[in-house]
Amino acid sequence: MDAAEVPLPPDEGDVTDPAWADDGPGASHHHTRDPAHPDTRELAARFEEEKPGRVLSGPVGMLFTGVTVAVALLTLRQVFFPLAQGSKYYLIIFLAGVLPMVFLAYPARARHTTRPTAVDWLLAAAAFGVCLYPVLPVALGAAGGGGYDAFLDRQGLLNPLDVAFGTGLLLLLLEACRRTTGWILPAVCVLFLGYGYYGGLLPQSWPVAHAGLDFGQLVDAFYNSDTGFYGTPLDVAASYIVLFTIYGAVLDLSGAGRFFVELSAAAFRRSRTAAGRTAVASGFLLGTVSGSGAATTVSIGAVTWPILRRAGYPPERAGGMLAAAGVGAILSPPTLGAAAFIIAEYLGVSYLQVLGWATVPTVLYYLGILLSVEIDARRSDVRPVVLDTGSAWRLLARFGYHFLSLLVIIVVLALGASAMRAVVIATGLAAALSFLDRRHRLTPARLVAALRDGVRGVLAVSAVCAAAGIITATTTKTGLGPQAAALLIGGAQSVSSEPAVVLALTAVLAAVALSLLGLAVPVTASFVIGWVIIGPALLHLGVAAPAAAMFVFYFAVLSEVSPPTALAAVAAAAITGGRLVPTMWQTLRYALPAYLIPLAFVITPTGLGLLGIGGAGRIALAGLVSALGVTVLAVAAGGWLPGVGPAGPPERLLGAVAGLVLLWLEPLPMAIGAVLAASAVAGVYARRGAARPSTEESPGEEST
Repeated sequence: MDAAEVPLPPDEGDVTDPAWADDGPGASHHHTRDPAHPDTRELAARFEEEKPGRVLSGPVGMLFTGVTVAVALLTLRQVFFPLAQGSKYYLIIFLAGVLPMVFLAYPARARHTTRPTAVDWLLAAAAFGVCLYPVLPVALGAAGGGGYDAFLDRQGLLNPLDVAFGTGLLLLLLEACRRTTGWILPAVCVLFLGYGYYGGLLPQSWPVAHAGLDFGQLVDAFYNSDTGFYGTPLDVAASYIVLFTIYGAVLDLSGAGRFFVELSAAAFRRSRTAAGRTAVASGFLLGTVSGSGAATTVSIGAVTWPILRRAGYPPERAGGMLAAAGVGAILSPPTLGAAAFIIAEYLGVSYLQVLGWATVPTVLYYLGILLSVEIDARRSDVRPVVLDTGSAWRLLARFGYHFLSLLVIIVVLALGASAMRAVVIATGLAAALSFLDRRHRLTPARLVAALRDGVRGVLAVSAVCAAAGIITATTTKTGLGPQAAALLIGGAQSVSSEPAVVLALTAVLAAVALSLLGLAVPVTASFVIGWVIIGPALLHLGVAAPAAAMFVFYFAVLSEVSPPTALAAVAAAAITGGRLVPTMWQTLRYALPAYLIPLAFVITPTGLGLLGIGGAGRIALAGLVSALGVTVLAVAAGGWLPGVGPAGPPERLLGAVAGLVLLWLEPLPMAIGAVLAASAVAGVYARRGAARPSTEESPGEEST
């Protein structure tokens, strides 16, 4: 079949970018639309976990820029010159800067999208006041205010004015979450608040009953403790996530996103599966810029869907591929999703160690996607395409410096520096290197825009993280975590008393619970709730803390591809025009390894090798056997064995069972799985052998 030569979609208004003209004579100047293009960003915003915000301009825009840049500078200062009063003092100032901006940037209703209303300004002013109250140096009333130290001294003994301001912040955070993420997360927070207040009225024989808390005690736990509004989730947002969003904004404006897509296309331009490989590689590389599954899906879809369509991919299959590749961006080092930083803080480990835990699962995830791409190309009779791009080596030689800042993060972390310092150094390097491309130089105005966009990108996350303190504080004060863990384990023990079976059933129940939770709340909140409720159950059954944390992390992230919400799949269907439900099922097929690998490293000790724990032998064994399992599952799901031919229903059933059994990383299951896998492969070979004589005889029969 002849290959179709497909030029990449051009940039609107300019297809002859001089900065990309270094590919030599005869090179095409038709290039991808920049992922930072306003149309692409607007479409991505429709499918983010948070709702799209206002485009602020004029005096309001100047005020917003001034405040967000001030917050960015405070964050950068905190890395090298921390405030003497401590981290909680910094969090109070940070929240006082970002929470008012939420009310200006996000409308109360969809129709109020042009400019802030009087109510928005009132709420912004109230947010500023209640956030700064704990550090207000002036005494208010009989015993209110009085400065930061006086406020801390009243911990456990808040006066009525403290309770009033704490209640105000509670209500404002709930409204901020409603504006940015919808009604469900505020409803969950209110449910926990109600449990804390009314739980003492439950029959004491119930496992979830507690002694009861009055409203003042709850507000004290939220407003003046280390587990409430100013707990670990907000600390992570203010210390790590904001720096990485600033870094992503700098990379984006420096042209890195465009380069990553061009490089992906150039690397596979003459391959039969060039279109699919380009989409997957683009998703992996663009994840360093966006850090969001839905946004990455839209970015790569806007560029690669025309190529996939020309190659003959059905819209639903292409959409599944794009969604799975986009979500892979959150699962892939060196810039994992926001919850990965919370893992580092909860477990007291370095971010580099979390990256190490994610490495092997990431390789297995992309192995599964790439195998599915190869299988689909053959099963669907995809047409080969020759992408009209320049040489990958020339692109690397000219623009490969965009990788340097990513490498710097890893190197600086390996030298023992904190993740905060590493990303600040990488941001500075990316800004300096932008001057190598005259179209993407970070001039002072563009640098201000990067700082503004970086802080704006963390507004919704900051509100969610602060509100998550309601959940963590209530759980801590009532002891709900151990009680919920006992219920989960009890449900598994009602089926079997065998420890291995109890652990496996608990893991499956936990996976289902986390998947359902992720349908309702954002990834960060889903991880926090999952860790405080489900994490204790896994830890009680002897699961190592890294395995338990990464298990919760993966299933929290996978909510973006889990029906019926599946934001990444919805975004992909909007790009391709495919039917929504079939697109979701195709996404599940591509993302299948991500659902199974977490179970593998939780239910067996050998599975810890998938997290790089336990020595080279365990890591190699776990990695190789799991790779075989992922391969067999891809063949079973796709119905094709690469290099051989189609697999029939018996071989696919054998392969599915073999893949699942192989992921139970114990000697006997691995041996059984290997035998079943070999039987499935033998069946495919036998099917091909039986098909050959009939195809050879048919021409002779026709001639007679």
